Amino acid sequence: MSKPLAILYYSNLMPGGRLGNWLQDLGYRVQTLPDLPRLTEVCQREKPLVVVAEIIPGGLACVAISQMRSNPDTRHIPVLAYSKAQDAAQQAEATAAGVTLLAGNVAIVEHFPRLLEQVLQVE
Repeated sequence: MSKPLAILYYSNLMPGGRLGNWLQDLGYRVQTLPDLPRLTEVCQREKPLVVVAEIIPGGLACVAISQMRSNPDTRHIPVLAYSKAQDAAQQAEATAAGVTLLAGNVAIVEHFPRLLEQVLQVE
């Protein structure tokens, strides 16, 4: 049986690189996505179990996640996002885009396995 796939997008090496290593340690295959506008296409083709993405204010992550959510083939994929900015505007943007759970950079590192488990719970 193959390992589940996690799609990982980050622009800052810390904590992004660490999360990739952690996902591998947890038994995931990790595909790093350097071209964020292709998120929906990659998710359709590769069928990941989860997407982990860094959100930067004014960046493309929320647009790409929103596009992924509008596609019937990919809207079910949970998205664990993290951001340096932890304000109401960033939370509202992430929620509107369809992020399952948004964490801060510190929280994502300190509580990653628990946060990952939380987004993967079927409601």
